[in-house]
Amino acid sequence: MLAFALGVPLGSSAEHVQVDGVRLNATLGELRSFGGTPAAGSTRVAYSEANRDALSYLAGLMNEAGLATRIDAAGNLIGVRPGTEDRLAPLMTGSHIDTVPNGGHYDGMVGVMAAIEVARTLHDASIETRHPLEFIVWSNEEGGKTGSRAMGGLVKEFEYALPSLGTRTLGDGMRFLGGDPARISEVARKPGDAAGYLELHIEQGAILDQRGLDIGIVEGIVGIRRWNIAIDGVSNHAGTTPMDQRQDALYAAARLVTLIRETVTSMPGSQVATVGRIEAFPGAPNVVPGRATMSLEIRDLSMEKIGRIFDQIQDASARLAAETATTIRFEQFYESLAAPTDERWQRMVATSAEDLGLSALSMPSGAGHDAQSLAAICPIGMIFVPSLKGVSHAPEEYTSPEQITKGANVLLATLLRADAEF
Repeated sequence: MLAFALGVPLGSSAEHVQVDGVRLNATLGELRSFGGTPAAGSTRVAYSEANRDALSYLAGLMNEAGLATRIDAAGNLIGVRPGTEDRLAPLMTGSHIDTVPNGGHYDGMVGVMAAIEVARTLHDASIETRHPLEFIVWSNEEGGKTGSRAMGGLVKEFEYALPSLGTRTLGDGMRFLGGDPARISEVARKPGDAAGYLELHIEQGAILDQRGLDIGIVEGIVGIRRWNIAIDGVSNHAGTTPMDQRQDALYAAARLVTLIRETVTSMPGSQVATVGRIEAFPGAPNVVPGRATMSLEIRDLSMEKIGRIFDQIQDASARLAAETATTIRFEQFYESLAAPTDERWQRMVATSAEDLGLSALSMPSGAGHDAQSLAAICPIGMIFVPSLKGVSHAPEEYTSPEQITKGANVLLATLLRADAEF
């Protein structure tokens, strides 16, 4: 077999090995038969029969590539390829195959099928690696990254009773896939238990597509904080309450939406803020709203910057509350920490793309990914390929076979470089 030695450039055979793009895209197409059709979207939500059956199909492909497969306690499918040096921790790659209801055929699936194609390519070419390699299909990414969070030691027992996007709770879903929530602590890994994790994913945005670029070199995965906002005024008769005497909670909420946008766009950077939900009470056309509720989400690569943005919004909202004779209260209910990618992964992805003659751009990820869950235990990296018109989580989601093949070749070349360097 062809060994890949530490500190030595890729040997001639390994240097020029590339994935079988036809085979890769054929298996990606086959995955559509589990909960989806070529003419419509995929509904392969986590813990469904389609999810379970697709995992069985993927396990078969992994076994054909010489991988030893298992379902861990969290319901993750893991295929292991041994390395030549037992002392080394594994390099990991993979993604997810669960979808949102009526989602697309590429989100997560591209990374999974590309990872399996890498395993098949290494097997066919008899290429050995120093590190063991783990090819992972994470469970329930769309419903909260449960599988990858379990490996990061982040899943709490109360979550087992929470509903999934399907008909089962998380705990029942894990058992349905062959896992066991009572043993989920066994899934967790400590820093050093993995040498690194690299994930290929569609961009889910339009930047690469609009610029005609092949590869995104992900600089980091944004952090997210979310708040519920309650605005209290006074309900009153819409016909008899003069405009200058109203304590209109919805009016204050409308101004707060504008205030949030102006605050976020007034500073440099790629930060975003979203008000995705708003309600007025009592909700009658002839009553001045006495209460309004809304959500606020802020995303950025820097948690410190998210904090500064929120502080500015909160300070400005206090002045708004005084002007509108209302009260405005914020209650944070969610946080996902930002996860910068490792500079070595970034450099190796860039080198692999350049060697393959592909155009590339360094960019943040505005969406959350399984890689984020592993940032505390190992260096993480991500590769993006274009999404047509930036569409995702919809049947119209599309990345061309050529773009997928290019991304898979970058994944293969980068993993081999990491095997030499990590």
